[in-house]
Amino acid sequence: MWKELSNGNHKGAYRDEGKGKVVVLIHGFGEDGTVWENQQAYLSTYFRVIVPDLPGSGKSPLADVSMENMAAFIHAILIQEQIVQVTMIGHSMGGYVALAFADKHPEMLQGFGLFHSTARPDTEEKKEGRRKSIRMIEQYGAEAFLTQTLPNMFSNSYRQAQPDRVDEYIRRGLELDSKSLIAYYEAMIQRPDRTAVLEDTKVPVLFFIGKDDTAVPPESVLPLVTIPRVSSVHIFEKVAHMGLWEVYEDSNILLHQFVTFCQQS
Repeated sequence: MWKELSNGNHKGAYRDEGKGKVVVLIHGFGEDGTVWENQQAYLSTYFRVIVPDLPGSGKSPLADVSMENMAAFIHAILIQEQIVQVTMIGHSMGGYVALAFADKHPEMLQGFGLFHSTARPDTEEKKEGRRKSIRMIEQYGAEAFLTQTLPNMFSNSYRQAQPDRVDEYIRRGLELDSKSLIAYYEAMIQRPDRTAVLEDTKVPVLFFIGKDDTAVPPESVLPLVTIPRVSSVHIFEKVAHMGLWEVYEDSNILLHQFVTFCQQS
């Protein structure tokens, strides 16, 4: 069921399915909440699953897209729904938002997960890569940029085996406009190091890693997995940045197990 958020300065939309303990799934850059459709369908059999469209994506208008403000957007949804505790999973940029939420509202989390994401800030090389992408969007437009970039989110084997799914991912990405994409890149460049969140958290943390992920490579995540008190670490062969599609059945089961564990801890 689609719902509308209108809470103070925050306006947007989110899906709300299922009953019981609450799971929040946060999408990444170049996506909207529908990227989690397989996970929402599966998990909503067991839990209440809330999937927002972050500001500037899907049905939510563009606003301040700093990680802190997008975390505040998620918080506004939970306040509107009178929800006090959740398990939160973020894909890529969504993981940065989950970390910002954990930094601000740790008492509201039963656990959180980083799906192809990291607590570390961008390296200088990564920042320059994002600035190059901004220049490309400004010069050639969002369609040219996304058509070139989004296929690289998948492993070679998946692109060959599932070209229609890759095309569908691109088609959905093309619904985002240049302003939103540039704003996300600038926000990611500016985000701080949140390794301390992993050090301070008292709840379990999920790390989902693709060995072929070039957007958030394993070497940028693996040093972090021993920092939390309780970690659930999963590394997948022949998976790039889109494990929630590339191995969706495995990811569904892992998420179910992790959320169940968090809620029993």
